[in-house]
Amino acid sequence: MALSRNRRSERNIDYWPGFVDALSTLLLAIMFLLSVFVLAQFILSREISGQDEVLDRLNSQINELTQLLALERSSGQDFEDQIASLQASLASAEEDRSRLQQALDSGSGSAAIAGAQVGQLESALDDERALSQRARSQVELLNQQLSALRQQIAALESALEVSEVRDAESRTRIADLGRRLNVALAQRVQELSRYRSDFFGRLREILSDRDNIRIVGDRFVFQSEVLFPSGSDVLQPAGAEEMAKLASAIVELNREIPSDINWIIRVDGHTDNVPISGGRFEDNWELSTERAGAVVKYLISQGVPPERLAATGFGEFQPIEPGDSPDARDRNRRIEFKLTER
Repeated sequence: MALSRNRRSERNIDYWPGFVDALSTLLLAIMFLLSVFVLAQFILSREISGQDEVLDRLNSQINELTQLLALERSSGQDFEDQIASLQASLASAEEDRSRLQQALDSGSGSAAIAGAQVGQLESALDDERALSQRARSQVELLNQQLSALRQQIAALESALEVSEVRDAESRTRIADLGRRLNVALAQRVQELSRYRSDFFGRLREILSDRDNIRIVGDRFVFQSEVLFPSGSDVLQPAGAEEMAKLASAIVELNREIPSDINWIIRVDGHTDNVPISGGRFEDNWELSTERAGAVVKYLISQGVPPERLAATGFGEFQPIEPGDSPDARDRNRRIEFKLTER
């Protein structure tokens, strides 16, 4: 008779909640991947904007240097024009000197005046030569400055090319990092799903003889009456026996899952919607939290690593069956175990 009841219970298992939970897990994984992609895009946009600012500053410096170069060229042209004018004056003075020298040689009787004029012309010629030399020095200085400006422009163009190359390399590295991260996350999700399936398979074998323990999606659900007396957070002997079986399965699972997969067993406490009156608990939320904590502490005492456990309490705010009927309240009073990624 007991075997017949178990078979009827197995035929009446509702798989729809499992499908919904699996779909929710897939959606969460996709949302996480999208969040990582958005973060990578945000980092890429920040780095690109920083490169654009550097390019803008370099372009501004090049424009300023170009303007300065044009100004220096204009000044150099002015000095060259002055030199040409001085050379023309010098040629005119030499012509005057030649004429005066001829007049002096012809004996026109004005030798003294011509000599004075020649002296004046020679003095003016010396002044013109000195001015021409200063102009040549200034032109040479301007040429040196132009050469230095050309070197600075070449250095800036070289720096700009290096910056553009680094920008392209950075974009390539970010894109490659995003692809690797997506592949790694997908592999971790697949590995954790496989270990979750193996873990649930073992629990089915260990706990298959209890009608008040069932599987809902990716969670094992224990009715509170299996583990705790009514209104209490102290494990009763039958509940401790069931938790010892669960602890052995978790310890074995911990040895098999690679250390680089960050997983936990989340213990969730739930109650019905009947308010607590009296006792040492203020409300159902506190009762559910204390029950989850009691289960976690017992599992730790049985050898389960504390870093692989988490206790949470939901009170009456996460029912799996709506309504106020006795059956609905019985189903909502439960302890759930879920293998998930931290």
